[in-house]
Amino acid sequence: MAEKSSSRRNFIKTLTAGTAGLTLGLNARSYGNILGSNDRIRVGIIGVGRQGRGLMGNFLDESDAEVVALSDVYKPNLDFAAAQVPGADTSNDFRNILDRNDVDAVVVATPDHWHGPNTILACQAGKDVYVEKPLSRYIEEGRKMVEAARQNNRVVQVGTMQRSGRVFQEAVEIVQSGDLGPISFVRTWNYGNDYPEGIGNPGNSAPPEGLDWDMWLGPAQKRPFNINRFGVVLNEKMEYQRWASFRWFWDYAGGMMTDWGVHLLDIVNWAMEVEAPETVTSVGGKFYLQDNRETPDTLSASYQYPNFVCTYENRVLNSKPIDEKGYGILFHGTEGTLFVDRGSLRLTPEPGSKLEALNMEVEENARAKHVRNFLDCIKSRNKPICDVEVGHHSTVTAHLGNIAFRSKERIEWDREQERVTNSKKANELVSGFHREPWTV
Repeated sequence: MAEKSSSRRNFIKTLTAGTAGLTLGLNARSYGNILGSNDRIRVGIIGVGRQGRGLMGNFLDESDAEVVALSDVYKPNLDFAAAQVPGADTSNDFRNILDRNDVDAVVVATPDHWHGPNTILACQAGKDVYVEKPLSRYIEEGRKMVEAARQNNRVVQVGTMQRSGRVFQEAVEIVQSGDLGPISFVRTWNYGNDYPEGIGNPGNSAPPEGLDWDMWLGPAQKRPFNINRFGVVLNEKMEYQRWASFRWFWDYAGGMMTDWGVHLLDIVNWAMEVEAPETVTSVGGKFYLQDNRETPDTLSASYQYPNFVCTYENRVLNSKPIDEKGYGILFHGTEGTLFVDRGSLRLTPEPGSKLEALNMEVEENARAKHVRNFLDCIKSRNKPICDVEVGHHSTVTAHLGNIAFRSKERIEWDREQERVTNSKKANELVSGFHREPWTV
């Protein structure tokens, strides 16, 4: 395996060089004039909750980035973040950030249903964008985000940061090298146990002080305030006791499929060199959790590609792992099986195979590298490692799993036209709902 290890190192160098060669509209010199003589990239953060503050920290760690503006509809979040960045402008309306001439790029770390409007308006305002995953709430919305980035020559990095992780780059090279032989089956999964109460059953109530609930809902359906829909519970030290339970409501997100599944399916698409499946089936339900979530507690989705099948499984009623791993990806080839997650890689040869076993443990901050890649691409005008088009394809794959589940149909997908061809009911879920004035 020594020769192939050297090959993999060369592959990573080639990958980096190849990504750097994909350019957008402005060249580096002209964009350098926009940035100014000190070459510092001025950043605005839209959404400074748990994820937004984590990303803010990554940008603050970079010597050529400066956080100059913050926005959040929940005042406790905004005040806490502002205390960490003295001098940054604050606002409860993200459009005030987009109106600023001293903001070069924005970070969109809002709940999923806001990703589309935030990103499209930012591109139209001439800002480069780092947008959290999943890229979009709906497939059609995602395509509009790609169009906005291209029409306005914007760098848009999607926060599927595993692409910046060395262990995943290594896994991709092994798969694409052919060492595993033909791969006909790929498994992805997330397992846990939240039985029986899950996120609980709180009643509707008045919004907490300092929250603009109507603005938080934005493009989503108008609903009474419910703490699980909002998803934020803080203690006196501003430590999160609960976060992101909004992901279990269809108005705002797509459950575990678009939360974690998109990370895993993104790597599958990359390694297997595909953009979208041909057919999708998905079964499951909310069987036993006794809470007010809408998304399933058990889900199994199967994706048919031209030469292989991929499955995504999520259960939150039993935590028994696969090979001691509660989540991950398994590529099953005729010569061996490759496992990968965020901290490890393991290659297990088939009996009689000439492959050698391989175990790799990695500790790294892939998100910091992802942020660094974004900043570098702002300067060079190259496409980032998870360009908006790439992130769109991975998000589409996750959405299709949910569409098949919600429509109870085996769906056939036209990748070129981005539509379901065999079910009107399923195809209606490609577009979704946007409340005025936040249409895309």
